[in-house]
Order: sequence, then structure tokens, then C-alpha cells
Amino acid sequence: MYCEFESATMPQQELHEQLTVSDRDRDTEFELLIEASEIAAKFTLDFNALMAELAKLVRKLVDYQMYALMLPTSEGDLQIRYSIGYGERLENSLRIPIGQGLTGRAAESLTTVFVKDVNLDPGYLRAVDAVRCEVAVPLVARGRLVAVLDLQSANPNAFDGYAQPLLELIASRFSLAIDVSQLYQSQAKQHSTLQTLQKIAQDFSQILNIDELLQRLSTLVRTLISYEGLAIYLNKHSNDELRHYFGVKHKQRVEWKDVKFGQGIVGRSAELREPILVEDTSQDPYFIPISPSIRSAVTIPLILKSEIVGVLYLESEQLACFNSEDVHTLMLLAPQVAAAIENARLYEEKALNESRLEGDLIAARALQSHLLPHGHRHYSGIEVAARNEPAALVSGDLYDFYTFGNYFGLFNGDVSGKGAAAALYAALVSGLFRNIASMQLSPAETLRRVNKALVARKIEARFLAALYMVWDPENKRLTLAGAGQPRPFVYRSGRFEKIELEGIPLGLFANSSYEEAVFDLQPGDMVVCYSDGFSESFNAAGEDYGEERLMHVLEHNKGESALLILEQMFESVSSFSAGAPPSDDRTAVILRVTH
Repeated sequence: MYCEFESATMPQQELHEQLTVSDRDRDTEFELLIEASEIAAKFTLDFNALMAELAKLVRKLVDYQMYALMLPTSEGDLQIRYSIGYGERLENSLRIPIGQGLTGRAAESLTTVFVKDVNLDPGYLRAVDAVRCEVAVPLVARGRLVAVLDLQSANPNAFDGYAQPLLELIASRFSLAIDVSQLYQSQAKQHSTLQTLQKIAQDFSQILNIDELLQRLSTLVRTLISYEGLAIYLNKHSNDELRHYFGVKHKQRVEWKDVKFGQGIVGRSAELREPILVEDTSQDPYFIPISPSIRSAVTIPLILKSEIVGVLYLESEQLACFNSEDVHTLMLLAPQVAAAIENARLYEEKALNESRLEGDLIAARALQSHLLPHGHRHYSGIEVAARNEPAALVSGDLYDFYTFGNYFGLFNGDVSGKGAAAALYAALVSGLFRNIASMQLSPAETLRRVNKALVARKIEARFLAALYMVWDPENKRLTLAGAGQPRPFVYRSGRFEKIELEGIPLGLFANSSYEEAVFDLQPGDMVVCYSDGFSESFNAAGEDYGEERLMHVLEHNKGESALLILEQMFESVSSFSAGAPPSDDRTAVILRVTH
């Protein structure tokens, strides 16, 4: 629809003969021109104020009823930028192609077009019945069209001949100011856009929660482009449906329906992988109206590594609210949005998987706690205390007690590595050890057979450091065999000493053999076994706990029960590392001879 009033241009000679300034006060004319120059200079960098002041100045020359300042667009037509007397709908919808109508002809020829009575022109396109007289004055700067000043009146011959030269002079004063103002406005907007895009990139790199990310997106986009509604549709990775994931309408969260690929402008944008600009939704056959108030919309496909991540959708209650410049800005933004959404989705999936894994590990820890026997017991002249603290939710350390008649066996082991894999290997070892311990063999032979069974299973990159001891209650004799476990301490005759036990960790070589050490113990004597989670604990200064600190704890508490000594060991190492979680599993087992 065109609000244009078209007629033939009067011959220039006749027009100038009729429009003379001899009957006017030249002083007034001069004052107007001075005022025009002052206004143009004062408001050059404020485009909106410049347009308003121009309309006021023109009113002093011409008693118009409808006023429009129309600017050329990148699409090759004219669009109202400032008007008086136009309704909002007409102002937003009006587009005049260059070369058509009075304003279009003025824009094409760069000359004034003046029509005294538009009813006399058979080609006149009528949008407002009351209009009878019209004048269109082009504003030209640097040899190109800047704008067209269009004045209309309901009275024929409303604009006398004196007005035209004055309007052209005023236009010459304002054309350069408008051109500079537009350039400044364009550069300021471009600078603001780049700053906003940079801020978006910075903000998005730090946001891994997808809901927070999209809420932030809706706020930042509003600083670039005005809209009433925004939505993000995400691809379900089936390339047949887009899920409505996030939406705001008048700054309130809303929920809309999912759409199929190819359905509506959102689905078509995903299918075509192209932006879609709809200036008038009532004229677009693909637009699916959710609200009757929506008059224009734009969609931008979000593409990452040639895959459709989703679609960004904006809508407005104004006709032609969005333009090609907005599309260009959103296309610059789209890759950042697509990457940020995908990163947030991957992070959420990772967090969900980790949550599931943590739940599984918690269940595994509960099960593992049942595999480890109660850590304090008495048996035929001995007190035994054992404790395990995993570095993760599950532990690769283990211990076990075996009682068969007069036979009492005590096993302590440390699987290489930590975490779930080490815990599963520990569970395997626990079953093997219990089965072989039931044969009531010597410690060395027990280790040899367990080693052979582990090697036969050919489990890569896993092995077990272990210590196994057997207590003979009748003779108060303890026999030990080791397989790479830290050397235990034995306390007897009032002093501590290390037990030297040679042996290759279990599960490495099939033909490994193991040595034994035998001790006759008296009441009060004890053996302390510990994993390297103690000696390899560190404090904030990077110092390791070491054996000297452990020996100090043992010396200081040597007269206490096995359980109290065990508790002091764990309290000491925890205090040393300032309560930080252990870097490796910690396990200790103490056997003390009682009276």
C-alpha cells in the first residue's frame, strides 16, 4: 500500500515565474536561513532532535497538515523516519519505491516535485482521500539522496509559489547535517553493537547453565534490537523437530509449542539454514500466528560445525520492526549463541552423567563398606583395629580378617590407582583371598596362589601391594609375608622396628615367590600396617607426612589400645593436611597382643 500522491511535475520556468520572492519580506527570509544554519549546526549529532527542529522550522514557512521526512533504505525504497499527521499504522507500513509517486520521482530526479491539485492526475495513488496538494523536496549531500521532505494539505493550492525556493534552501542547509548525523548515528550504533557482541562473547564463555545463558541472551539482544517476544528453539538432534526451550514475552517467561522442521518461519529457517525476515506477518503464507497482535518477525538459524543447533526467533507488534541491518547483526551474534548453547548443553549432560555416576559410586561405596569387616575385634589374645578412608567415593585399599578354627588370618592390600576401577579390582581380590585363605596355608603360599590367580586373569595395568599375616594363639606367634606393601612396624621389648619383607606386588609375574618373617610376641606387643596414603599425604607447604611423623604418633601412644592408636594415626595425618581430602586411599591395620 502506498500513501503517495502522484502528478506531473510543473515546468520549471512556469513554476519559477509563479513562485517569486519579490512580495515577501527578505529580512524574514534571511532570518529563517540563519535559523536553519544554526539548527543544523547545533543538532548535527542528535538525529531525532534534528528531525524535530526541521519540522518546526518548515511549519514557519508552510501551513502543512501532513509532514514526512522519508529516508532511502537498503532495499531501494523510501521509508518514513519522522512524521506529523500520519497514523502509526500508516507510518510503519508505508514504503515508496524510488521512481514511483511524487516522493519517489523527487528521489529519482533529485528535483522538487510540486502538485497543486492531486485530483487532476489520473495516475495518482490515493491512500488519504482528503489530500489535495503536495510538495516533495529532495535533500542531497555529496551528490546522493539523503532524504525527501514531503508536505501535504487538504486544500488545493495550499502551498504558494513563494514556499518552494525557501524549502529548497532550507533543504540545502539540512541535507549535509542529516547526512553527517546519520553517519554518526550509524557509527555509534556499530560501535555499540560491537561492544555488545564483545560483552556477549565474554559473558557467554562464563555461563554454563543453559537457562541462565538464555535469560542473559534475551537481555543483551534487547540492547541491540527492540522486540516484544523472543524464543529459542533447540534441535532435538533428529533434524525433524525443534523444541521450544526458552521464551520471553514483554519480559515475562512464556511457553510455546515445539515445531517441525519446515513448519512456520521457525521450521523453515532451520530447514533452509537461512534467516527469514517478515515485515508484515499478515502477508506471509508461512507465518503461524500465536498472537493476533504480532505484526513482524525475524528468525535466525543457529549453526555450529554445519549442524543446526536451533533457531532464534524475535517478534514485534509493530509492522516492519526488523530490517536487513538487524538480520546482519543477529547473524554476527548467531555463531556465539550456537557455541554457547552447545557448550552449556554438553556441560549439563556431563553434570547429569556425573550425578548418575556419583549415585552409582555412592551405592558402590555402601556395598564396599559391607565387604570390609567391622574394623575392631578381639580374638584369642589379640586386639585388631582397621580403618579405610578412600580418596574418592570408593577405595582401592582393602583389608579382611579370616577365622577358621584356631586359624586367624589378617590381610591388608593396596590396589594400584584409585577410584572405581581400583575398587572393582579390590572386590575381585577380596573374593580370591577369602577363597584361598580358607585353605589355611602359610602367608607366603597364600600370597603365591593369589598372585597366580590374578596373573591368570590378565588384567592390564592393575596390580596389588599386599601384606598377609597369620596368628598362632597357642604359641603367641605371628607369621607375615609381604608383596610390595610399605614395611610394617613391630613393637616389642619396648621399642619399634621395621619389618623387612621382600616381595613383588601381586598380579604382575606368574612365578613370583614371597618371604616370611616370624615373631613371638608378648602382651603389649603390636604390629602396625599402613598404606602409602599416609606417607604420601601433603600439607599446604608441599611437605609430606612421612614416616617420622607416623613414628612420633606411635611412640606417643604405644601404651594405648589398638583402636585408640588407630584413631590417633588418622587424626594426626588429617590435621597435618589441614583437613583436605587424601590424595590417595588411607588404610591402617593394627594387631596388638592382649593379656
